[in-house]
Amino acid sequence: MQKRIYGIETEYGIIFTPEGRKTLPVEKAIRFLFEKLITTEHFLNVFLENGARFYQDTGCHPEYATPECASPGQLIIYDKAGERILEDLQVYAEEKIREERIGGRLSIFKNNTDFVGNSYGCHENYLVDRDVDFYYLAEQLIPFLVTRQIYTGAGKVFQTQDGIHYCVSQRAQHIYQKISGTTTNDRSIINTRDEPHADREKYRRLHVIVGDSNMSEYTNFIKVGTCSVVLQMIEDNYINKDFTLRNPVKAIKDITYDATCKRRLRLDNGREYSPIEIQREYCEMAQKYIEQYPVTDDHKKAVHMWQHVLDCLDTDPDKLDRQIDWVIKRRLIQSWVDKHKTTWTDPRVLMLDLQYHDIRRERSLYYLLERKGQVERLFTDEEVDAAKTTPPPDTRARMRGEFIKLARENSIQYDLDWSNIRLGNLLNVRVICNNPFETDTEKVAELVRTIQKTNLRKTSLSKLVIQS
Repeated sequence: MQKRIYGIETEYGIIFTPEGRKTLPVEKAIRFLFEKLITTEHFLNVFLENGARFYQDTGCHPEYATPECASPGQLIIYDKAGERILEDLQVYAEEKIREERIGGRLSIFKNNTDFVGNSYGCHENYLVDRDVDFYYLAEQLIPFLVTRQIYTGAGKVFQTQDGIHYCVSQRAQHIYQKISGTTTNDRSIINTRDEPHADREKYRRLHVIVGDSNMSEYTNFIKVGTCSVVLQMIEDNYINKDFTLRNPVKAIKDITYDATCKRRLRLDNGREYSPIEIQREYCEMAQKYIEQYPVTDDHKKAVHMWQHVLDCLDTDPDKLDRQIDWVIKRRLIQSWVDKHKTTWTDPRVLMLDLQYHDIRRERSLYYLLERKGQVERLFTDEEVDAAKTTPPPDTRARMRGEFIKLARENSIQYDLDWSNIRLGNLLNVRVICNNPFETDTEKVAELVRTIQKTNLRKTSLSKLVIQS
């Protein structure tokens, strides 16, 4: 069984809606978000006590990168914890905005597009062995990634010259290449960025940037869980069928406009399959694989959910209106349209679409459904709340999170990145943590003991400088 590190980077959309003439630039609103974390200066890159990274990304939006996780289930909990952390920071930021005597509302959305066409990313990261040929892996994985949107899409109301379209995926519209090194312009399905944040001779990072940001725990779990199973099958040379798409970039856009999920796609070999049929082929192979190879309980659970979802999509997608984001949201909007005796062309429909993704639970339509018991959950609030401050116990993040907590408690100045821990000038110490599976090292333990025995304190609060 292949041990793996998982991570998700989520770019959040942020909007300030003024009440009155005085407004607030988004750049300043983001600074208010960080002010609660670092009170002496505005450093827009921080590592958190749960081992995660929170920073301002290119394009002036906040981004949360989960700590290194050891399983798909753990990853979804820490991704959801990121929502809760931003929700807390949003409440604080709104208080600071009122102190500036600026009237208005700050909104943060976990989605992938805004009204003017900007796209925010949800990037999945999977640690893979260096000896696995990257381009072979990518070519095997791309047909799966292109077609999986039928159950991982977040749904989107698109207004075009041809009218209103409800699309399965938000992200699919913004993909232009199969494989490339960029994440902003000419976005690809798989990114070639080779930043493993680990021993480069042993590992590389598979950086998947085609996925939607998901509100549903069920959708998010099956997105990562199925991808992990397929990845493991590729590594074990288990996949014996060729699903290479003739034009994967065109295919990913064609699929998103077809809510039946049955549009025919042409393969390189001339044969035609629907997205459901391609996913069934992968799923059937996965069912046989988990019977023959050692896999985790999360993998078994993901394959079981995969089969269920495909059966529903094949017969009646509406059966998934408690589980899959794009179906949940479509049902919600249709219910509203029917209740108000209007149509999908109503401008308020676009607002409903956006409000589904609001991370503020009292405002979010997704969380309204959750409170009513109308969506399926996989994890508890207690698990998510614990993940806000406690790092994963079985990865390198444990060392980072515990060190941050201790250093802050002792007001010790330090620098961090994913693989390094450094103390300030008074304690010229650096610890390299290149093994993401290592949860404790003697070097870090000695560093902790040094802090505990020392009364060195800085006059200011701890500062974090990200060097990546």
